[in-house]
Amino acid sequence: MTPSYESGEPPRALPDPAAVDPAVLATLLARHGWVRRGGPAARYGRWTPPDGEPGTSLLVPAGEGFDDAVELLADAVTALSRSRTPSARSILLALAVPGDELRWRREAPGPAEATPWDDAERLRQAARGMLAAGAKAARTRAAYFGARLDGPAGDFLDRVLVVEQGAALTAYTPAPEGRAAVTTLVRALEALRDAVDYRRVSGGPEAFENAVQAGVSRELVQSVEELVRGTTAARLTVAWSPAAGTPGGFGDRRVVLDFSPGDLPALTEAAELLERIEPAVAVTVVGVVTRLKRADPAGPGSVRLRVLGGAEVRELKLRLPDPDYRLAAEAHLAGLPVRVSGRLERHGGFRRLTRPHGLELCGWEEGDRERLLKALGEGPEEGGAGA
Repeated sequence: MTPSYESGEPPRALPDPAAVDPAVLATLLARHGWVRRGGPAARYGRWTPPDGEPGTSLLVPAGEGFDDAVELLADAVTALSRSRTPSARSILLALAVPGDELRWRREAPGPAEATPWDDAERLRQAARGMLAAGAKAARTRAAYFGARLDGPAGDFLDRVLVVEQGAALTAYTPAPEGRAAVTTLVRALEALRDAVDYRRVSGGPEAFENAVQAGVSRELVQSVEELVRGTTAARLTVAWSPAAGTPGGFGDRRVVLDFSPGDLPALTEAAELLERIEPAVAVTVVGVVTRLKRADPAGPGSVRLRVLGGAEVRELKLRLPDPDYRLAAEAHLAGLPVRVSGRLERHGGFRRLTRPHGLELCGWEEGDRERLLKALGEGPEEGGAGA
């Protein structure tokens, strides 16, 4: 995710008043508890903050068609930037970076053993894990992704703006272009909530397996575990972008999802089950040899590939017998890709190719070199297998 802002820190650039939709501003003010007072309803509304901060009020036009609309919106943006009301910063950020608003909150059990920094880091990791799981599940369903689809998920996270405020964290996700990840995440968390309740009441874990089709994955479950652990309660609320509108299928209902430490045994069981049921995948990949290593000059060796196609991971590690290892070394020296088939195993996060066979040199396809240069610029995959 992009670098976060503290709650009292203004956005790096204030929104352009000419680009602010008065209806969106009014919706955001109402969402954050600001109160509309007086004023001709057909022309403008005067808004005051929920904490009654003296001297702060915003005059917001009812539409863009009035001659003084831009001037009034400029005054409103300036007043928000100077206000000490905490929600003013959130409103400015929502205007500057339009998107859906996801807010996580952890309730501490009193004097916590963890330091505030530990709590903040746990909250960041939980939020990041949920968003990444939602982005992956929006593309395809899997009980356990591992390293698969890390690239697209990372691209989505790079477009998310984060605001931290004590025990709470708010993420603004791009809308409507990032909507699929968020709607998938919400439906998956609702399915997970139902599955946990079913497990606690009935004693049966089958609901977790059924919830995979709704977007539940091991990664999602683990992010909820991270969110809940060390709290008395944890909550995620979602507010849809006023500019993009409410997505289909959600109506006007408020999205609020609660989890508690009492859910942890079921969540731990679910994570283990989901990893266990995800099958190995038969693949044929094309990749560039980036590393070779073996102890015996005439024996088998380990090879690392930067994947160009055939699997949804950036890197793979495989062990090759001597003839294939020599061919991989030849490809490395010649700067040519190789093609190889095998089974992508869940152990190690789908970063290992087992039973490799059919290794052969192949030529460069159109666009392969550009993809390789981009991939190499991203650096090695975090947590990837080392050769």
